[in-house]
Amino acid sequence: MTQGNPQTAPHPKRVLVVDDERDLVEAMRIVLESEGFGVETASNGQEALTALRGGEPPELVLLDMMMPVMNGWQLLSEVAKIPALKSVPVVVLTAAGVAGLAGVVEILRKPIDLELLVEAVGRHV
Repeated sequence: MTQGNPQTAPHPKRVLVVDDERDLVEAMRIVLESEGFGVETASNGQEALTALRGGEPPELVLLDMMMPVMNGWQLLSEVAKIPALKSVPVVVLTAAGVAGLAGVVEILRKPIDLELLVEAVGRHV
C-alpha cells in the first residue's frame, strides 16, 4: 500500500468543495472521486463554516470567492479565527483577480480546467 495515493489509503483524503455553481460542483465531485478523493460540498461560505466546525477538517478546501450568504473572503476571515482550521490549505477558484489571501496556497482561474484542478489537489493534499 502506497501512503501518498488516496485510492489505496485506508480512508480517502477528503476535499471540501465550496461553490454555488451546482454543475461545476458536480463535475469536480465526479473527477475528484474518480481519482480516489472523498468529496464534501457546500453551496456557500456559511454551509462550509458549519461543516468545518462540525467534525474532522478536510485535507483541502476548494473555495469559490463569489457566493451568496457568506462569500469566500468572509469564510477565510472566519476560518482564520479557528486554530484547528488554520493548517487546512485552501485553493481559490475564481474568475475575478485576487491576490494576497491569507491561508490560500493556490489560485485557479474559472472556467476551471479539471485536469489542472486534479493536479492542484494532488499538490496540496
